[in-house]
Amino acid sequence: MPLLTRWGRDLDPDHPLPEYPRPQLARGEDTWVNLNGRWSYAFGTEERPASWDGEIVVPFSPEAPLSGVGRQLQPDEWLWYRRSGITAPTGERVLLHFGAVDQTCTVWVNGTEVGSHTGGYLPFTFDVTDALVEGTQTIEVRVRDLSETGPHARGKQRLDRGRIWYTAQSGIWQTVWLEAVPTLYVESLVITPDLAGGSLEVTVVASGTSPVAVSVNGVTTPGAAGEVIRIPVEDPHPWTVDDPYLYDLEITCGADTVTSYAAMRDFGFGIDRRGRRRFLLNGRPIQHTGVLDQGYWPDGLLTAPADEAMVHDITTMKDLGFTMLRKHVKVEPLRWYHHCDRLGILVWQDMVNGGGRYRELIANLPARWPIRLADKRHALFFRGDTAAREEFRAEVTQTVTLLRNVVSIAVWTPFNEGWGQFDANAIAAAVKKLDPTRAVNHVSGWIDQGGGDVKSFHSYLRPFRLRPRKNERRVYALTEYGGYSLAVDGHDASAVEYGYRHCETPEDLAAGFVALHYDQIQDAVDLGVAATVYTQLSDVEDELNGLLTWDREALKIPADTVRKALTLADGRERPVRALPGDRAVDPVATAHDEGS
Repeated sequence: MPLLTRWGRDLDPDHPLPEYPRPQLARGEDTWVNLNGRWSYAFGTEERPASWDGEIVVPFSPEAPLSGVGRQLQPDEWLWYRRSGITAPTGERVLLHFGAVDQTCTVWVNGTEVGSHTGGYLPFTFDVTDALVEGTQTIEVRVRDLSETGPHARGKQRLDRGRIWYTAQSGIWQTVWLEAVPTLYVESLVITPDLAGGSLEVTVVASGTSPVAVSVNGVTTPGAAGEVIRIPVEDPHPWTVDDPYLYDLEITCGADTVTSYAAMRDFGFGIDRRGRRRFLLNGRPIQHTGVLDQGYWPDGLLTAPADEAMVHDITTMKDLGFTMLRKHVKVEPLRWYHHCDRLGILVWQDMVNGGGRYRELIANLPARWPIRLADKRHALFFRGDTAAREEFRAEVTQTVTLLRNVVSIAVWTPFNEGWGQFDANAIAAAVKKLDPTRAVNHVSGWIDQGGGDVKSFHSYLRPFRLRPRKNERRVYALTEYGGYSLAVDGHDASAVEYGYRHCETPEDLAAGFVALHYDQIQDAVDLGVAATVYTQLSDVEDELNGLLTWDREALKIPADTVRKALTLADGRERPVRALPGDRAVDPVATAHDEGS
């Protein structure tokens, strides 16, 4: 029997994940139709199947137990979906949205091809108005997924799963929905808070030129589509981890009205009296005490079994004392980021890695021996394919564009541990140009090229000791450590235990967790480590090194023990001065004078 979460056991297969999928650009209830639920499916060739294999529950991939299929798509196969009897919403234009389809797909509406898309972690939209017919509609989707046999973004998926690599999955894995809009409508928003200046800058991207109006907590400012509209915010209420205050936005553009939200907050860097570089939030130093979040589930794999399941993970980690989640080589549904915004937890967002199949020299050996290699040697880093490198650059741009309004994202991370890494300094610079308001960790772990805003370390195989360098201009971050494993009977699905230190009992795990923070992390933070990321939030398949079991039913270490251990490395607020050109607000005047 597959391992199910409590939310998976309660799933309604006719109405899975029914929530509105795009909280930062929302329209009324009568404008959209959720297409999650039962679709027909067939495995076959690129030709439309003559018959169907059965029903699949969308948006769960066929490899996920909650899909009802239980079969893995192979690189030489195509997966087909079909749903008929759809009643489209009424509007001048009708848009078909896919939250994510892994990896390449083509879509037909009533037999008319409406578009194709490559990229398994990013949303896409087709205007299907001209393909609609009177009465009900039929949608067909054809999918191909090369997984690690191709160069596309794949994250931690692999066909021969095991150890740190997880079950490869395919097809539709986020919400599918239809939306009715006017001919002139709001396509997207660009929202930039200016805490020091007491204003919000909003750009309305519309399908045409038009006057627009933006209301912030009921105060309306007029402007034009495509232009920056500066809205004064009197006596701004800053967003913090402890007080995640959000401002309500309403935007009108012709006959279109959308709602959104924003926050008054500012990220930056500062130097304390001992010369240690620190992250700032609203001008105050804040230690990023994080946990690695893979975003995998035993019953839904990449897809959370319910909205409440995502909330559970976030609130549990925050209750344990973490101030940050590192979203590891995965782009989540937009609702996940919304929950981080409203609940108050920082996010480090990884880009999704791709490239050729990884080999020992670059992907694993640097964990044991320091290796200095220039990542312009593309073939050595599994990046010999020019077109695939350009595809990755495009997806980095699309990821930043998609998530730039997310309040809680503090750091972008283009590469992890040499997985498909290339030209990291140039890509970090491109990310910084796209979004100068956030930090960029150009590579997490290895192989460092000297770029970005963060000097990152991973430490599993030996004790971590920071040796600060006088000429290091970047912030120090221990972006992976720990990974202590403990098997819990009945709560995991793997007969293999993978971790970086085996623990026999819960008491052994708790003692090791406390000792790790007392012996290593406390000193590292005191010497200048401004962010830490413990591995990891939950078990995933063979990796039994989570704080939670894979089904999220058991916390392996008592909550009070975790909280007390984390306070050893909480980076008590220290007086700092802002770095030149930083956006921080007078940090020396606002910071508490503790522990320096």
